[in-house]
Amino acid sequence: MTTAPDSLSRCAWCGQDALYQAYHDREWGVPLHDDRALFELLTLEGAQAGLSWITVLRKRDNYRAAFAGFDPAQVARFDAADEAALLANPGIIRNRLKVASTISNARAFLAIQAEFRSFDAWLWRFVDGRPIHNTWAELSQVPASTPLSDALSKALKKRGFRFVGSTICYAFMQSAGLVNDHVTGCFRHREVAGLSSPA
Repeated sequence: MTTAPDSLSRCAWCGQDALYQAYHDREWGVPLHDDRALFELLTLEGAQAGLSWITVLRKRDNYRAAFAGFDPAQVARFDAADEAALLANPGIIRNRLKVASTISNARAFLAIQAEFRSFDAWLWRFVDGRPIHNTWAELSQVPASTPLSDALSKALKKRGFRFVGSTICYAFMQSAGLVNDHVTGCFRHREVAGLSSPA
């Protein structure tokens, strides 16, 4: 738990960095139902593998510009020339496997949309349409993965997604609000718990 100069008690992981705190205060744990935004988060969580989230967060605007605003339909049409341009782009993480997976993941994402009308509809079935609100007192209690993230990871891999291991999936579930893992002493825990769940 950290207490910032604004006297708000926050989850300790966001520290004192203004960008990190803004993400924590406004986005993390908020139930998300927009497919484009879900594709963005899933991509960024995969890009984070082996790195820190703040590293990815600082490159977020560059990612949005490079990946067509995270429009999965546009990304799915990227070809070898687009991939080469991405690998030459210093504004993103230039990992060949991660870049290639974003393009193939966009195609898998579209396949889910075609089958279920939206990725959102498919994803939220894993929590029966309602966020899970945990009551962790300390950051050390928050798991890195759960049987639910194991199941999501397995389901995504079966559909052709890459960079979707269970730890990545759990971080995705936290950020997209399927799970509320703000610690109980954080000012956002109660606020996020009070947000509406999907219809």
